[in-house]
Amino acid sequence: MFPTHKEISDLVRDGWVHRRIYTDPEIFQLEMERIFHRTWIFVGHESQVPNPGDFYCTTIGTQPVLMVRHTDRTVRVIYNRCSHRGAKVVNEPTGNVRRFRCPYHAWTYETDGKLRVVPMRDAYPASIDFSDPKFDMTPVARCEGYHGFVFANLSEEGPGLHDYFGGARRAIDDLIARAPEGEVEFIGGVQRYEFRGNWKLQTENLCDQYHTSFTHESSASKDGYQYKRRAGDDRQQTRIFSEKGDVVSHDYGVWFYENAHNSIGAMHFETEPSGPIYERYRAALEKQHGAARTKEILKLRRHNGFFYPSMDIHHMGQFIRVFRPLAVDRTQVLAFPMHLKGAPIELYEDVIRVMNLSHSAAAIAQTDDLEIFERCQTGLLAQNEDWMLYMRGHGMDVDDPSGAKYGPNTSENAMRSQHQVWRTFMTAE
Repeated sequence: MFPTHKEISDLVRDGWVHRRIYTDPEIFQLEMERIFHRTWIFVGHESQVPNPGDFYCTTIGTQPVLMVRHTDRTVRVIYNRCSHRGAKVVNEPTGNVRRFRCPYHAWTYETDGKLRVVPMRDAYPASIDFSDPKFDMTPVARCEGYHGFVFANLSEEGPGLHDYFGGARRAIDDLIARAPEGEVEFIGGVQRYEFRGNWKLQTENLCDQYHTSFTHESSASKDGYQYKRRAGDDRQQTRIFSEKGDVVSHDYGVWFYENAHNSIGAMHFETEPSGPIYERYRAALEKQHGAARTKEILKLRRHNGFFYPSMDIHHMGQFIRVFRPLAVDRTQVLAFPMHLKGAPIELYEDVIRVMNLSHSAAAIAQTDDLEIFERCQTGLLAQNEDWMLYMRGHGMDVDDPSGAKYGPNTSENAMRSQHQVWRTFMTAE
């Protein structure tokens, strides 16, 4: 039996979370319905479908969908399902088509999802009206874009895109400002990997600065420096530990917004890069914005920006991560490098190199986190204690001029926000 609203509500308390929310398959199914199918989910970027007929296959929660550029050049998001017998129409991750053709019985659809061809139509009763929209590849309830980022919502109810993201949209605004031509592009491939753990373990980790000095000690200690953390940075590497081996104190904090979106401030080692390629990039920005505005743009204010429940912009690394829940104990991660349009292509190539070292399936840093996620998932099955503690920084939040709440350093304020919003969404009618 699915848990009642009261049972779900009782699983989250102020600073305490019951292990069941990570291990119960029935709760996972309700999450798909009440969170992933009712909120704004990142689908893709318009640059992934630049030409009419271009498509990109993905999912919203557990629902297969297609992002496609229609003949009128608008970007549509439609369900990837044949209306005849339910087959998934498109199986390739990307491509270009004139029309979509189901491999089962060749029902054929326009790139906006409208049914075009039914083979041997005469065998059907004359009473069947194939112009009825129920025979189309149905569009999702709502689809909106923001600076080229395409989001979709499977529900017709609830706030619009701008209201749902609120002040968190600044994470996208800041990213776009760093592109000399005012756009980003997804012009490369994708890092794709899975871990045996619940999707919330990943979303919590995005705002967890308590773990970095310990989980990543092997690559952040004095003897473990193995890669640069920012493209174009020829001067220094990540230093979480001092020369004496002590943990370096980070004077940055965590902001969280309404609906559980959050950002982490830039870390102490995230100074502005240098070098001839970077100077070419700076010159391109100054040509567009002038020297004073360029200096303001290049001041890195955040390490990352998370859009609940499934998309994170990694500002320092210049890529995004998308989280796809596959099962209660299985999650897929997609990481896309981004090109700042108008910036030297060499900076983008550096982004890919850094991603390979830090956030690929065989990377130095991300694999630390994946190991922890899987250990958590296994440990949560132990029945010695049902409740987990999320009380760091409790009572220390202050109002920020941006409209967010701010907590210092290793506060777990954004995690508490995620849990409270999770409870609200999961108990909504």
